[in-house]
This record gives sequence, structure tokens and C-alpha cells, in this order.
Amino acid sequence: MVLVSPAIAWAVPVGILLGLGLWTLSSLVPRMRGPRLAERVAPFVLDVSAEARELIARRPAEPSPVFGALAGAVGRPARDAVSRILGGDEVIAARLRQAGRDDGVEAFRSRQLLAALGGAGLGVLVAAWGLRVGTLPLVLGAAIVVVGAALGLLAPEQLLARAARRRGQRIAEELPTVLEFLTLALAAGESLSDALRRVARTGNGELATELGRVIAEVNSGIPLTTALSGAARTLDVAAFSRTVDQLVPALDRGTPLVEVLRAQAQDVRGDAQRALIESAGKKEVAMLVPLVFLILPITVLFAIFPGILVLQLGF
Repeated sequence: MVLVSPAIAWAVPVGILLGLGLWTLSSLVPRMRGPRLAERVAPFVLDVSAEARELIARRPAEPSPVFGALAGAVGRPARDAVSRILGGDEVIAARLRQAGRDDGVEAFRSRQLLAALGGAGLGVLVAAWGLRVGTLPLVLGAAIVVVGAALGLLAPEQLLARAARRRGQRIAEELPTVLEFLTLALAAGESLSDALRRVARTGNGELATELGRVIAEVNSGIPLTTALSGAARTLDVAAFSRTVDQLVPALDRGTPLVEVLRAQAQDVRGDAQRALIESAGKKEVAMLVPLVFLILPITVLFAIFPGILVLQLGF
């Protein structure tokens, strides 16, 4: 049996970390030589040369792909287990699309696993501190770890749903302005596809981004009505869906679009005003809380305190 001193026991993991760090830094150092002739020609002969495809596919040795492959091999069964337990991959994909994120369901499940591990690690730290102090039972410590993992697993879904709702609200707020811009473009003689392309090119909001995707689908050969209906179904914004429901039949029947878009813009603005009034009515009670519990007691205190002080001093 070989005895290992504490210094050697610490030196081994520190040396491994040092080696990985130096490996990562060396992979980031730029090459000082210029590209060879074969490297310059290879991208142009990929379809006829297997050596060119092999040369292009070759990557410098660095630890990130190795760790990524290992993490993917270990995390794939865990992602599948989370998908089977929680379910709703279609819902997650739809919410990712509604939130404007381009990553897929697998990447989201990976983030869920990392969040669950982080929550479990935080629970372990809290439980270890409680057990060390001696005021926390073992069963309660295990429950803290389980609760931390569960919160870490469910928190990304709640944050994703919140992001999707907020983006839908921004799209609904931008819709009247976009409809009025489309009305002006159509009144000037442009077609609907050209007007949508202009909005997508000049706008910088969420709705302009979605219209840009619609135009990209139209450029790839999809009919405009199909692309608009798909965008409305994917975004699931009530105001936008109503607008598309009115716009698609008008396109099919050849109805003038200027009046349709102008009426839809007025309806959307009216809905926004009604929603604002309803929100103010619901928050009326909440607005009384600082008045009753903060402003009113301070006012009474300023009114009564001088009299009480005078009485105590005997004047």
C-alpha cells in the first residue's frame, strides 16, 4: 500500500486542471502561417474530392468538443427521462418559437438538467450547513435537496412561458403601428408582399422579425396566405390571429386590403384601450395598499406626534 501525502493528493487534481487550462489556451492561439494551397482550393472541390471534405472537416484539437461529446453521451438519457416524466415537448417547442428563441427542445432540456443540478447542489450546501450546525434533521436535509432539484427543473419552463407571454404582449402592442404602416404602403400602390417586406426591412420590433420570417417563407415558394396563417397559429396572439383571419379571406376574394387593415388597426387599438382600463380596475385595490398602510399612518403620525410631545412635556 502506497501512502499518499496531502500535498500529492492536492497536486494531482490541480495538475489536471492546469493541463486542461493550458490545452484550452494553446488551442486559442492564432496560427501565424498563411493557409496552404490545398486549404484554399478545398472548399471549391468538395463535391468531387473526398480528401477535400476530410480536410475541411478536420478541426484543431481542443477540449471543448471532447467534453461536449462526453456530456452529450451522459446527458442524452437524462434528457430523454426528463421528457418522458414531464412530457409536453410540443408545448416546449411552441413556447420556444413564441419566445423568439432558435434553440431546440434538446438544448432546453439540457438547461433544465443543469438548473436541476444547480438547485440540488444549492440544496446540498444548505443541508450540509444545517447538519453541521446540528439543528437540521437528516430527513429534512434530504427534502431540501429534492425540493431544490425540483425547483431547478421546473423554473426554466416557467421562465420560458413568461418570456413567451411578454413577447406576445409586445407583438400585440406593435400590431396597430404595423397595420397603419401597411395601410400607407398599400395606399401608395405597393402589393401586400412588398409592404410586408418593407416592414420587415425597416422595422426593429418583434412583429417585424416575424414578418421577416413570413417573407423568407414566401421567397422559398410558400404562398403568402399559408405563411401568414402559420405565423398566426405559431405565435398564438389573439389580435394578430384576428387580423390574419380577416386578411386571408380578403386576399382570396380580391377585396381591397386598405379598408380591412385600417379597420383592424382601429379594432386593435380599441382592444388595447379596453385592456388598459380593465387592468387599472383590477389594480385599484392594490393601489390602495401603499395609501392605507404607508401614507395614511405617516400622515396621522405627523398630525398626532406634536400634540403627544407637548402633553408629555407639560405645556
